[in-house]
This record gives sequence, structure tokens and C-alpha cells, in this order.
Amino acid sequence: MTINKDFIKKFAKTTQMGAYGSSIHVGKNDKIACDKAAVEMMRKELNKIQMKGKIVIGEGELDKAPMLYIGEKVGNNNGDEFDIAVDPLEGTNFAAKNLPNALSVLAVTKKGDLFNAPETYMDKIAIGKDLPNKLVDLDNSIEKNIKLLCDAKGKKNTEITACLLKRERHEKIIKSLISLNVKIKFITDGDVVGAMSVANQKLHIDIFLGIGGGPEGVLAAAALSCLGCQMQTRLMLQNEEEKRRCLEMGIKDFDKKYYINDLIKGDVIFCATGVTDGELVKGIKDQGSKFSCETYVTHKSSNTSTIYREVFEK
Repeated sequence: MTINKDFIKKFAKTTQMGAYGSSIHVGKNDKIACDKAAVEMMRKELNKIQMKGKIVIGEGELDKAPMLYIGEKVGNNNGDEFDIAVDPLEGTNFAAKNLPNALSVLAVTKKGDLFNAPETYMDKIAIGKDLPNKLVDLDNSIEKNIKLLCDAKGKKNTEITACLLKRERHEKIIKSLISLNVKIKFITDGDVVGAMSVANQKLHIDIFLGIGGGPEGVLAAAALSCLGCQMQTRLMLQNEEEKRRCLEMGIKDFDKKYYINDLIKGDVIFCATGVTDGELVKGIKDQGSKFSCETYVTHKSSNTSTIYREVFEK
């Protein structure tokens, strides 16, 4: 079932207001205040929408208010039923320190079509569009995946650029990429934007890989689902508590590899509004009694992929 296009602007408004709320605290070195303001503004807008919405990927549990918690009901309890993934502030450190690429992000599907990812780590690999299906695989060596990608793209190793989080856990991947003479673009946070970079031709990123957040993986998959890209993921459970929570969510095979169609089963709307300027969109600009913002929006069934540039009264 498809999502009516009329919902695009309504859901975009939720990330626009979330981004604006966070922007008030940008550069004040208080990531908690940045996040809290984004959550409050996003929740307020979600509850204005005529729908029966449920947060299936959020920022925490019921006892961790003011987060938009997993299981929280949003909307006015009338109309279409939606599953919603939110990251009111992707890149809390970016916002707190006034660094690029802080975003307010949301993805929406019909009820039952969005993977319920627990708050755990997720191994990810993503590539762009117009490539052979299931070209790369998490179980392949880095060397094999790079060779397959080179062959498919008609490129040399030295012409390939890989993007990944700069983390100690990626030391082995980094060594392999260096030994292959592959160019590396490191990111410090924000792996939603990192995974999405394979779809942005201006960035010349050929592959995104490495371990990041599970919820962020599903949000990135929502965008990539609309853009014809490929992504494969696998949960990286750290302890028995995480395994218990997976079982409660209906996840029994802890080693299963998930493709985009496993994470996003049907139609989807994805919205990302800039808090600070970044590679995807520009950040909030204060204009006195008004503010301007940019929102990247994709909608699968209507083939929408665009940037909304809008001005709002405060």
C-alpha cells in the first residue's frame, strides 16, 4: 500500500521544527539541550497530523522521557496507521559544537512495514545504484568486495572511495583499504548521512561500510530504498540483554543479514532537515522573526527526491 503524497509536507514539517528547536542551542556545547529541544518540537508536530502513528525506532524507553520513546503513540489517533522511525537530532555533538552535518531525521511506512531495530550496533555495507544486485556482501573480505565493485564500475582500486566512521573498531577495515590503495573518507559521527553518501554523485563515494547504530541503519535504508541503492546489514549484539530485547521484537536469528527490502517492506517517506550546514542540506538560518531551512525528502511510490527550501514564522 502506498502513502498519500499529501503526507510529505506534514512529515517534513516535523523535522523542520525539530531542526529549528535544536538550532536555538547550536554551538553552546550542550548536546542534551540540543536533543531535548529537537524531541519536543518534533513530538508537537507529529501530534498535529491526522494519523495513528507509532514510534518503532526512537531514542529510548518509556521511562527515559522526554525522548520520543519506542512504542509511543503519536498523531491525533484518526486516519492512516503508520510506523515511524525518528532521530530528532542526528549528530548531537555536531550541533553542540556547531559543526557540519547535524540533522533532524524521520522515516515513515505503513503499519508493519518498518523493521524494529533495537538500540544496538549494526554492521553495514552500502553501494550506489545501477549495479548488479547483491554485488557486495558482509561475509566477503574487504579485498573481495572492492574487487567486485571495481569490476562492476570499471574502475581501479585507486579510483574507489570508501566512507566509514573513524573508530578503533574499524582498524582492520582501514588497514585493508590502505593496503588496496583505496581512498578513504572518514566521518566522526552521523552515519545516516555517511550511508546516504553513496547516492550523492557530487561526493564520489563508492562504498560505505563499518559498524554503527542499528536505528541509524534503518533510517539510512529508508532513504536508499527510494534511490535505487543497495544496502546489507547485520545486528551486532553486545550482551544477553540486547538478545532478550531482540527476542521481544520477534528477532530470532541473530546472525541474519538484512537487505533494504527486509528493513523497508513497502512505501516510505524519508525527511532530513539540516540543523547545521552539511553535505546533504544547509542548516537553519535565523532571520529575526522568521527562520529558513532546507529539507531533503524522498517518497518511494511518487518517485520524489527533492530539497524543500522554506521559511517559517518563529
